[in-house]
Amino acid sequence: MIGGNVARRSMKSNSQPDSVPPIEWRGKGFSFQFPRPALVMGILNVTPDSFSDGGRFLHIEAAVEQAKQMVTEGAEIVDVGGESTRPNAEVVSVEEELARVIPVIERLAAELEVLISIDTQKPAVAEAALKAGAHIVNDIAANREDPRMWEIVAAAEAGYIAMHMLGTPQTMQQSPEYSDVISEVNEFFAGRLEKLASAGVLATQVALDVGIGFGKTLEHNLKLLAGLRVFTMEGRPQLLGASRKSLFGKLLDLDVDQRLAPGLACATWGVANGIQILRVHDVAPTVHAVRMTEAILQRTKT
Repeated sequence: MIGGNVARRSMKSNSQPDSVPPIEWRGKGFSFQFPRPALVMGILNVTPDSFSDGGRFLHIEAAVEQAKQMVTEGAEIVDVGGESTRPNAEVVSVEEELARVIPVIERLAAELEVLISIDTQKPAVAEAALKAGAHIVNDIAANREDPRMWEIVAAAEAGYIAMHMLGTPQTMQQSPEYSDVISEVNEFFAGRLEKLASAGVLATQVALDVGIGFGKTLEHNLKLLAGLRVFTMEGRPQLLGASRKSLFGKLLDLDVDQRLAPGLACATWGVANGIQILRVHDVAPTVHAVRMTEAILQRTKT
């Protein structure tokens, strides 16, 4: 079982803050017990148009080599995506997305001891990816009402990441509004957990993602980051995906290739506030930064 030995070894770890209750996350081929050192998920975009690295890993060999590099640097999950989810991104057909991701997932499953996540909104792609060797479905469209995706996850006993998004990638940045972004996102999570349970997905299979940059203004994003501790009340692992986000460009006037430092700031802030999973482009510096943060946090309890 991938992750099993790591999870058992880490059950005694106190690297997360004391206020975080014990949490289990399990799925197809893996089991983690938190508190434990934060999981780092490396982003592998096999797309021509992703906002940060579009086209770099579109070919299979380049994608596999990048995945191997991320695992060497400390990634415990590789998140494979075949459709850009940046604002106003072009919708990709099921056939095209399958052609991009399935050969890569098959190679990673055959050549690497690592958890594989499929980053997709499409049930058909998720189902094929799980059959090809993926362990987790990372779903930005958890705001849907159709239960088909959740039924696939339940049948495969896969891990599932439910992300909050207002609208779709094509509409999400068209004047997003909230009366209270923290309470509304938290209410969304509570409702999704009920719907997932109704579809047969166990709570232990589910992790939650507040969706930084997905249907949020700069102020919404900053409020969510400041309020991360609130979301630990759901009793599920929390994923934070702030790597290279446009909020850094808006706040600090930084181009995409200048956003490592604020991304690391968000990663360490997240770990200090109960985040268990970090989805990032830059694996090695993130691992170094969060392990240092965890070491300091552990000493604050002695």
